[in-house]
Amino acid sequence: MSFWELVVIGVVALIVLGPEKLPGAIRSVTGFIAGVRQFGQQMKAELADEIRVHELHQKLKDAEEKGLLGLSTEEIAALAELKKAADSVNNPYAAITASHQEAPPQPVIALASTPTATDTPEPAAVPPALAVPSHESHEQNKHV
Repeated sequence: MSFWELVVIGVVALIVLGPEKLPGAIRSVTGFIAGVRQFGQQMKAELADEIRVHELHQKLKDAEEKGLLGLSTEEIAALAELKKAADSVNNPYAAITASHQEAPPQPVIALASTPTATDTPEPAAVPPALAVPSHESHEQNKHV
């Protein structure tokens, strides 16, 4: 689109929608365009993944036809990648389990324990300057 085509579209949109609705319409159109772009990027990534899977499958067939003997470096790399993918599918939590085994154990906190006499802390001693006088000591100070 040329600059003048965009100007004509802008003027027509301003006349049809008016100045109050034009900003909302522009936001809607830009949101729609962003969604289309995101969808296109996702489709491109999925197609690239499918092409890669097809290539790996073809290399696996070629390797099997050779009886897994005298393989090229590409075929060996493809077999290693396929083996790694198969291992991750067969045991999807292996990486998570290994990382948890390396980490030091976390302390266990009991959520539903009943407090005992030893669990309650001793009240802290209040300094005399902050102590609230009792009713009796207040009466004695009054008469002095």
